Amino acid sequence: MNRAFFLRKEDTNAQWRVIDAKGKVLGRLATEIADVLRGKDQAVFTPHTDSGDYVVVINASEIKLTGNKWEDKEYITVSGYIGGKKVKSAREVYDRNPARLIEYAVKRMLPKNRLSRSIFKKLKVYAGAQHPHKAQVAA
Repeated sequence: MNRAFFLRKEDTNAQWRVIDAKGKVLGRLATEIADVLRGKDQAVFTPHTDSGDYVVVINASEIKLTGNKWEDKEYITVSGYIGGKKVKSAREVYDRNPARLIEYAVKRMLPKNRLSRSIFKKLKVYAGAQHPHKAQVAA
């Protein structure tokens, strides 16, 4: 009798990938990153296993947003207290930390479960072209 193939954690071998965000649209880039992090670009994708690769995103400060999203797109955080709702535009988030835009977009594209926490830890975003993961990427 044939058995269905299920990928296990010990069967995976995560690689390191570098993605350049220079001139790319935020949403399309985030979709590509989320697919690589989850392992959906591999032939042996299994939803319940963290089989994705590590992703290093460089040049996050040169990301593009279409239309008027720099002012219209809102990022909302709530502290839980009365009046604790904070609303920031994409421009405000970008000015404080350009990498945070990509992190927010990718994190919200991942599944909302315990596995997403370990998947999200594989994402490394840097505003400039330099990153400290040259040894892992070269290997």
